[in-house]
Amino acid sequence: MSEVLIISGSPSSTSKTEIVGDCVARQLAARVRRVRHLRVRTLPPAAVLTADLADPAIADAMEQVAQADGVVLATPTYKASFSGLLKTFLDLLPQYGLANKVVLPLATGGSAAHVLILDYALRPVVQSMAAHHVVQGAFVLDSHVCSDNGSSFVLPASAFMLADVVEAFRRALPAT
Repeated sequence: MSEVLIISGSPSSTSKTEIVGDCVARQLAARVRRVRHLRVRTLPPAAVLTADLADPAIADAMEQVAQADGVVLATPTYKASFSGLLKTFLDLLPQYGLANKVVLPLATGGSAAHVLILDYALRPVVQSMAAHHVVQGAFVLDSHVCSDNGSSFVLPASAFMLADVVEAFRRALPAT
């Protein structure tokens, strides 16, 4: 069974992107060996911005990426692109830091007009980092992500689509 790392690149502590990442983690939990959810906003800001790879939290995050067979990149949409926080984190990785990994790009945003973020902004960066396989991504409308009495969920209109792309991602993972 494979190991998966979900990387959420939202700077918000009330992030709908993180909720989507948590939903993906729940879908994968019984089907892979291990699922971790790395929230980039929780890393030490100075260490991220100065690329301090010796910082223990940054070193641990780099090790989590290195150990993962599959990486889910979850980002909010800002100015028709992925978050600067996610980009800054990806810049910490080696040039071929996604080599031999299956990658699932996910984005959240306020309008379906931003769906092209996946193919025109995020995918080229991921492919430049030598990902083995980038599966079809998913864009989830912010209005389809809800929190109620401590529980978080994605509305059925997006949950079914999300389940399909997560299953395609899982099938693309190595069977180790």
